[in-house]
Amino acid sequence: MAIDDTSRIETTHIGSLPRPPELLDLLRTRQSGGDVDPDEWERVSSEATDDIVDRQLATGIDEINNGEQPRVSFNYYVGERLTNIGGQREQALWADLEEYPAVAEDTFETDVIDLASQPAVTGEIRYDGYDEAEREIEQFHDALEGTDVDIEDTFFTTASPSVVAATHVDEHYGDHEEYVSAIADAMAEEYQLYADTGATIQIDAPDLLATGHSHLFADNSVEEFRGIVEMHVDALNEALSGIPEEQVRLHTCWGSYEGPHHLDTDLADMLPTLYEADISGLSVEQANPRHQHEYRAFAEHPLPDGWTLIPGVVDVKTNIIDHPETIADRIERVANTVPDDTKIVAAPDCGFGTQAGLGMVHPDIAWPKLEALVEGAEIASERLD
Repeated sequence: MAIDDTSRIETTHIGSLPRPPELLDLLRTRQSGGDVDPDEWERVSSEATDDIVDRQLATGIDEINNGEQPRVSFNYYVGERLTNIGGQREQALWADLEEYPAVAEDTFETDVIDLASQPAVTGEIRYDGYDEAEREIEQFHDALEGTDVDIEDTFFTTASPSVVAATHVDEHYGDHEEYVSAIADAMAEEYQLYADTGATIQIDAPDLLATGHSHLFADNSVEEFRGIVEMHVDALNEALSGIPEEQVRLHTCWGSYEGPHHLDTDLADMLPTLYEADISGLSVEQANPRHQHEYRAFAEHPLPDGWTLIPGVVDVKTNIIDHPETIADRIERVANTVPDDTKIVAAPDCGFGTQAGLGMVHPDIAWPKLEALVEGAEIASERLD
């Protein structure tokens, strides 16, 4: 692959970034049902958003967001935005961790969210998160004031209908397809809110790869699971109706947890189904040691014309700071597998704070990893020129 000076490899990240201790304390209180002073919440969450924007710009990341600072997680935040979510139900271990239960005890230990259980949907789902979403947008826009960042170079993350269904127990609908469809109808409201800002919207859908297959559908064959994912993609497309494809990117992965992952679905088995999504950018792990070989899948199943590939080239599960040359190697092998005119934006595999209080990577290490990402993208751009 050859690139010119105007198409250097840009960088982004996958949404969540480390939250400051004061904000984590407030999130912990809110999550446990305690009272948080509204003025204090506004001050702390706004300051955290301001700081996260400044740190991204100082690091040199090209496409930035609010780091999901006001959210308790990439998926459970919807409990504040969808109706009839409440209570906790015990969660079964994912299939790969069932074989190594002692690993699971350490993997999901956080004092902010109870990850051994899941909230339940107990009635009709509707979207009721306008105030939360609009305030999140306003805080981010306030943080951008005084910078030279165009809104088109920013993004907002939002949960896919299928990941909401995968992580919230259905105690109302009784039919999975009906359940996912109802969530899609509700989440469409949020997608439109974010799209109206002019920013890119990133749909977070880890369930479309192994986290779905190794959790809810562990007993299904790959072929059966593919059919389920097709239904999930159809529901997502319905929710995205009216939003330009060029404004939407999709993140999927095998789960941002340090576990065996030996039962993960192969990327090549799922890419054709993922390509049915009404999007124009695809983010998928390529630094995960279980899946680094799967860049070859993009040769077997070429990316749709005009799509941007967002390969994960920085690990998010260890405190090793990836060497920029290693990052460049990861970018280069992906770039050499896709057509020359494919736009590539380098990113980490997943977020650095997908669940508040649960960081596989220490906050002090997350930022050097992102600095290495920027440097690695520069090296790769020179090599591929």
